[in-house]
Amino acid sequence: MNISDLLGAMVQSGMAPSSNQRLQNALGGGRGGSGNLMESLGGLLGGQKGGGGLGDLLSRAQGGGGGGGLGGLLGDVLNQAGQATGGRQNLALGGLGALVGSLLGGGGKSVGGALGGGVMALLGAMAFKALQGSGQSSGRLPLGLREPETETDQQELDQQTEFVFKAMINAAKADGQIDKQEVQRIAGKLQEVGADAEDQRYVLTEMQKPPETEKLISAVRGRPELAAQIYAASLMAIEVDTPAEKAYLARLASGVGLTPEVTRRIEQMVGLQPV
Repeated sequence: MNISDLLGAMVQSGMAPSSNQRLQNALGGGRGGSGNLMESLGGLLGGQKGGGGLGDLLSRAQGGGGGGGLGGLLGDVLNQAGQATGGRQNLALGGLGALVGSLLGGGGKSVGGALGGGVMALLGAMAFKALQGSGQSSGRLPLGLREPETETDQQELDQQTEFVFKAMINAAKADGQIDKQEVQRIAGKLQEVGADAEDQRYVLTEMQKPPETEKLISAVRGRPELAAQIYAASLMAIEVDTPAEKAYLARLASGVGLTPEVTRRIEQMVGLQPV
């Protein structure tokens, strides 16, 4: 399996009790903002696939509650990012269907890699939106949101996916260590999606390592789009209901150079109350 498969499996495991709800909020399941990401995405992908099917699936998923949906994010991304990449067809949106399918109870071996790609596309869209008008954007479209054009692009995307994967695990250690129940849940999901023994050992080794916060910060600092994705991914991995978790997020945000304005935008997107 590749790192995208492993990220997809970890997201499917639901690392924190609120993980799925926050994903739904970020996808537009919340009622905030003007418009709805799932509704727009359903129309777009339904049209691309000939109607029905995926479009219906995405529309059904929008019934989730919560606040802070991305609102008109998709329209903004398609209009601005599509122009930057030479057309909407160059945006990496297909995996979002696998992500929504997972939230509706789907999953298994067939969606692993696609699900990981969907996570990266969603995080890329969140970063794109959160950094707009902040003065922090590099002006580059997050790679997870656009299709890699070269082998170098693909290698960079794989590296960024691994950073996101490790960031989620690192966040889960904010209270000291990942509890046994969580380890068992993630290990079970890895087996379910077909991870071999080597992949399972890699994930379990990462989970058992001491926190590597400073190493992560050093690798991401100066890369605002990736920093925003890392912060968003971390919110999917923990509840943020303990002093240790709140302190971890504050350290992560300041270390990678995200302003309070940007972090608040990301927190609103996932429906998290101010921390």
